[in-house]
Amino acid sequence: MDKKNALRAGAVSAGTTLMMLLMTSPALALTRDDGDDPGTGISVAETIGLYVLLPIVLFLVIAGLVMVLDKSDRPRKQTAE
Repeated sequence: MDKKNALRAGAVSAGTTLMMLLMTSPALALTRDDGDDPGTGISVAETIGLYVLLPIVLFLVIAGLVMVLDKSDRPRKQTAE
């Protein structure tokens, strides 16, 4: 029975994948729609800056703010008097 279920799941997955591939045609991307006005593309440097460097910088800023503004009760060193 286990083999039968695995075969059925494989057939459903393969059929679904095949239908999705047949329904999405890349040729439709070449057809321009009315009112379609694409802008100019961005350069490689702009792409890297936008999708790589900017998220890293934002992460570092947020992590830094969390560390600086942390007000948890950490054990502090006792000074000898």
